Amino acid sequence: MDFITIPLVVGMITLGIYKLFELFVRKRERLTIIEKISEKFDTSMFENQVSFSTKVFNNISFGSLKVGCLLIGVGLGLMVGFFISMFAFGNYNLLSVSFTPGAIDWDKVNQVKEMVGIVYGASVFIFGGIGLLVAFILEMKYTGKNKKN
Repeated sequence: MDFITIPLVVGMITLGIYKLFELFVRKRERLTIIEKISEKFDTSMFENQVSFSTKVFNNISFGSLKVGCLLIGVGLGLMVGFFISMFAFGNYNLLSVSFTPGAIDWDKVNQVKEMVGIVYGASVFIFGGIGLLVAFILEMKYTGKNKKN
């Protein structure tokens, strides 16, 4: 692995320097574009024209609602998966603990752990999907209510 260290370090340094110069060049380009735009427009064009209507504030992003409902669904799914696994399989972590040597049925332990994993995964996906559906329904109700107004 020593043969790759030197080219990797040189490549990272070169990329860092390139990105630094690109950052300064883009900043300069943006400033020249802003200067050209400001030369074309006069401030008297915008007098008494600026008004904040309610249409500007109606464009609400529902990303946080979707993420929140998804996380609530995942949390509920983990909790439901825990309760299902506890009631269906008992205390499945204690299955591997035995006081007599050689009395552990490792096939049964592995089978129970696989089933518990499936229960957890299925409940997380089901409740996460339900959370996203709830977010979609709430979004549709809100946008439908705003379209009527």
